[in-house]
Amino acid sequence: MADAETTDDVVGRVLGTEDATPLTFWVAVSEDAYLQLDDVVVTQRQVPGREPVTVSGVVTSVRARHEGAQFDSDVFAISDGHLPAQVQEAAEVTVTRVEPEVFVPPCPGDQVRRARGEERDSALYFDQMTRQVPLGFSRDGEPVFLNADFLDGTRGAHVSISGISGVATKTSFATWLLYSMLRSKALGPEAVNTKALIFNVKGEDLLLLDHDNTKLDDQLRESYARLGIEAGAFGSVTVLAPPRAGDKNGVPDVACRSTGVDAFYWTVAEFCEQRLLPFVFADADDERQQYTMVVHQVTAKLYREAKPKDDGGAVIDGQLVSSYGDLVDLLCDRLSDDETRGTWGGTAVGLGTVNAFIRRLISSTRDIGRLVRGDLPPRRAHGVGTDKDAQVTVVDLHNLPDRAQRFVVGVTLRAEFERKEKAGTARPLQFVVLDELNKYAPRDGTSPIKEILLDIAERGRSLGVILIGAQQTASEVERRIAANSAIRVVGRLDPAEAGRPEYGFLSSSQRQRALMAKPGTMFVAQPELPVPLVVNFPFPSWATRPAEAGAAPASALRSATQKVDPFDLAANDDDDDIPF
Repeated sequence: MADAETTDDVVGRVLGTEDATPLTFWVAVSEDAYLQLDDVVVTQRQVPGREPVTVSGVVTSVRARHEGAQFDSDVFAISDGHLPAQVQEAAEVTVTRVEPEVFVPPCPGDQVRRARGEERDSALYFDQMTRQVPLGFSRDGEPVFLNADFLDGTRGAHVSISGISGVATKTSFATWLLYSMLRSKALGPEAVNTKALIFNVKGEDLLLLDHDNTKLDDQLRESYARLGIEAGAFGSVTVLAPPRAGDKNGVPDVACRSTGVDAFYWTVAEFCEQRLLPFVFADADDERQQYTMVVHQVTAKLYREAKPKDDGGAVIDGQLVSSYGDLVDLLCDRLSDDETRGTWGGTAVGLGTVNAFIRRLISSTRDIGRLVRGDLPPRRAHGVGTDKDAQVTVVDLHNLPDRAQRFVVGVTLRAEFERKEKAGTARPLQFVVLDELNKYAPRDGTSPIKEILLDIAERGRSLGVILIGAQQTASEVERRIAANSAIRVVGRLDPAEAGRPEYGFLSSSQRQRALMAKPGTMFVAQPELPVPLVVNFPFPSWATRPAEAGAAPASALRSATQKVDPFDLAANDDDDDIPF
C-alpha cells in the first residue's frame, strides 16, 4: 500500500537539459501530473559509499513549452496537427534541505515526488520546530508553522510586515499572529502572563478584539481547529482612548463601544516629573534644529521646579498650572522675559532659537491639550501601559492628530521599556504591535521615538520586548530595525517598492507575485528556511468592525482591575450585547 501511495506521488524526473546543483534543479513534469508554485517536492540521490541523500525543495518557477518548435508561428501548425511537437512542463526547485548534508546535485532522470506528511515536515523544517506557531495554510491546503524560537527571543525576535495600505492586510496579519502565539501551545504556561500592547492608528477596527465575529461559522472553526487553535475573540482586553476634545469629565473618544473602555491622559504634574516635553517635539526633523537645546533645558527646569497638586495640576515658579495651555503660557512668558530667559532657556541660546521653540510649543497646544490635564478630579489609574490585569491593551490613536500620536507612542514605549529594564528579566514577554513604523522610525534623521524603537530592536530580545512592526514601505524604515527582525512578512507590494533591496529575501518570481497578492496572502521568511513560504491566514474570528461584533464577552463587562484568565472560554458565553 505504501508503494502505491509513493508511486501516486511521483510528479516527474530531474531534468537533464538544465544544470542541477546542490541548491537548485529542474523537474520535467509527467503528462499525468502537475506542479504549481510553492509545491514541496523531494528526490533521492544514490551516492557511492554513502547512504542515499534526500534532497527536498520548494517550487519557485514553472514553465511550459513546445518541444520541436523552431519559430513562434509554429504554434499554429502544431495546434492544427501539421507539425510534430509536444508540450512539456518543467518546474524549478529551490533546495530547502539536504539529509544527510552531503551537498551533491540530484541526478538527471531521478524520480521526484510530491512531499507529504513527514517528508513535507522535514523539507520545511517543521519536524525541528519543537514549539510551532500556526501561520495559516499553504497553497495545497496544508498547515504552515513558524518557529517560536525566532519570535519570543530564544534565538531571535521581532517581526517586520510590509505591504500596500488597505490591500496587504498588515494589521490583520499582525493581530492574527499575536492571537496564534497566545492561543497555541508554543508559549506553554507562559502564555497566561504574556502581555501585548497594540496601537490602533486607523479607524476603530482594533477596538473590538474581545468580541466574537458574527461571521464565525463551522467552516471557519474547522480551519482554526486544523491549526490546533480554538476560534474566538481575544479573552482579556483593555481598550484605552483619549478624552474627547473639550470634555471636562474625561469621557473616552470612542464611537463603537460604550463599555470596557477607559480614557488615558497625563497630569501636568506627571508631564513635568516624567520629563515628557521632548516627546512634544518628536518629529525626526526636530532633532536637526538648534531649538532642541531649549527643549532639554526647559525639561530639566520643569522637573526641578514643579510641585504637584492633588488635582493633577502643579505649582511652577510660584504659579498654579492646571492645564497644558496654562503650561504653554507660563513657558512663553518666562522665555520672552529678558530677566528669566537665561534661567529657563539657557544663557548660550540666542533669541531666534528661543522664538523657534515658542512657535512650535504654541502650535502644540491644540494637539496635546486634551492629553495633559490638571482639571480632572482624582480617579483611577489613567496612564497607558500593560501593568493592568488585561492580557491585551489596545491604545486608540486614530482620533488624534499626528503630533499627539507621536507623543502617546513615544511616552508609552519609553515607560514600558524602562519598566522591563527595571524588572531585569525577559519573562513575562511583552509584545508591541505598531503600525506605520516608517513614520516613527524613519531611515533618515533622529527623534526620541526612533531612539526608543532602536533600543527595542537591538536590546528588546534580552528584555522580552518583542516588536511587531508594520509599514507600507520597508525601504523607508531605519535599517537596523529591519535587520534585527528575525521574521519578515510581505503582502501586496507597490511595483516601485518591490524592486528595493530590502526585499532581497524574496525570489524574483515572488517579487512579481507580490504585485498581485490577494488580501490574506503573505510571504513569510524565517531564518531556518532559505525560501519564504506563501501563507493564507484564516479570516479573523474576532470582530474587525462594528458590523461584525457579536455578543460582548464577560471580560468587557468586568472591572478593569479584576483579573481575567485569557484562556477562560466561558468568558465568551455572556449574552449581553455591547450597545453601538
